[in-house]
Amino acid sequence: MKSPHFSQKQLLDNDAIAAWIFLAPALILLGLFLLWPIAYLFYLSFTTGSFTIAGVRLVGLKNYLRLLLTPDFWQVLSNTAYFTIATVIPSLIIPLGLAVLLNRSFALRGILRTAYFIPSITSLVAAGLGFRWLFQTEGPVNALLDSINIEPIPWLGSTIWAMPVLILLSIWKQLGFNMVVFLAGLQAIPPSRYEAAELDGANSWQQFWHITLPGLRPTLVFATVTTAIFTLRSFEQVYVITGGGPLNSTNLLVYYIYDQAFAQFDFGYAAAAATVLLAVTLVLVYLQLRTWGEEG
Repeated sequence: MKSPHFSQKQLLDNDAIAAWIFLAPALILLGLFLLWPIAYLFYLSFTTGSFTIAGVRLVGLKNYLRLLLTPDFWQVLSNTAYFTIATVIPSLIIPLGLAVLLNRSFALRGILRTAYFIPSITSLVAAGLGFRWLFQTEGPVNALLDSINIEPIPWLGSTIWAMPVLILLSIWKQLGFNMVVFLAGLQAIPPSRYEAAELDGANSWQQFWHITLPGLRPTLVFATVTTAIFTLRSFEQVYVITGGGPLNSTNLLVYYIYDQAFAQFDFGYAAAAATVLLAVTLVLVYLQLRTWGEEG
């Protein structure tokens, strides 16, 4: 006669086997389309050559050493850091304020929600072409400035003003998505908390600081991480509007990787830069999750 302990252990083993069988298709796809490309990218970062008859050959850490010694790479990293910080912060603050306002009942609330979300479903390439037209030297923005007696600005030809155009486009693109995310988070906060706060004499700012923000903590984590990832992988804005110029002032890391791989055909060096981008992204996501988790 089999012992109850043996039967329970056998049942658990059978459940584990069944679980692995059901998970196998998803794990295989995950390995083929995520883990294998990452591993191959890491391998390429230690090679030089191209996908021709000559093939590639191992060069050790030379590609990473080139990154450290290349001034253009450090300028690209600086551009990417500036672009990311200047995009992420407004892309969280502005949608949060809009979500708080649109969470209240008033006329045209539904229409405004739809209007603010339209940028999120608009092609980034089409939006980039539109922004390039708006900010060209003889474009509508400079025409407006000229009408109020302000000297026209060479937006896309200036090392100072070209990056703000890209940042403005990225904020505009991300605004609607984050607003909808914050609206969903606001609706999950029980109204009874606000009613109790009003009875205690709390004003609107106190309610926002002590009820709304703590209640939105998980939503803020999600919005921050997704916005940071969206910003770090930005490519279309640079490709369509500035091409990395003028004088490399708007060259971001993803565009730099693309240029090295498909314009210079230096796949090993591009793979090393892409590995750095992956590492930076993972570190930022980890720090964000840890910081919000500790505050919680």
